Amino acid sequence: MVVFIDESGIHKQEGHSTTAVVYVEVVNKEKFEQSMLQVEKELRISAFHWADERWFMREKFVTRITDLDFKAKIAVFKNPTNPERMIEAVFEQLLTESNIRKVLIDGKKPRWYEQKLKKVLRDRGVAAKKLKTVRSDASEPGIQLADALAGLVRNYYDNPQGEVAKKLVNKLKKNGRILGIYLLESRAVESFSK
Repeated sequence: MVVFIDESGIHKQEGHSTTAVVYVEVVNKEKFEQSMLQVEKELRISAFHWADERWFMREKFVTRITDLDFKAKIAVFKNPTNPERMIEAVFEQLLTESNIRKVLIDGKKPRWYEQKLKKVLRDRGVAAKKLKTVRSDASEPGIQLADALAGLVRNYYDNPQGEVAKKLVNKLKKNGRILGIYLLESRAVESFSK
C-alpha cells in the first residue's frame, strides 16, 4: 500500500486546516494511476489542483474519482495550527496499517522536518526510507487525489451551508472512499511535539 498526504488551508488564520491521508493499495497502484490519467483526459486537464479549479471542474473531478479504488482518512484541525505538528499528529493517529510500502507527502520539506517524520514512522514500525516528499505538479496522481480531498473537506467544514461540498463528501462516504473524518484539537497536536 502507498500513502499519499496533502494538506489544505494551512496558510489561513481562520476556519479549518485539513490533512488528507489517502491509502492506495499497492496491487492496484498501476490501475489507479491509469484511471486517474483517464479522468484527467476526459476532463481535458493535465493535472488537478484544487486551488486552481472552479467549482464546476471540482465537482466533475470529485464525482469521477468516486469510482476509483482508494480509501481516505482525513484529519481536520482548527486554525491556527503548526503544519509540522499537524502531519506528525496524522502519522501518530491515522497511520495504523503495518503493510505500508511508501509514504509520499506533497511539497518540498526541510531536511530536519523529514528527519522528524521519519522518526515518527520508525516508532510506528514503518521503515524510514519509505518517506518521500514530492511536488504536486510532479504527475503523482495520488497527490492530486489527496489535494482534491483535502480541499473538499476543508470547504465542507469552513462553509457548512455549501450544498455541493456536502453532497460530494456524502457521496464519497457512501461509496466507502472516506473511511473517517477526524476532528483533532490544536491542544492535542501540541502534546505530540513534547
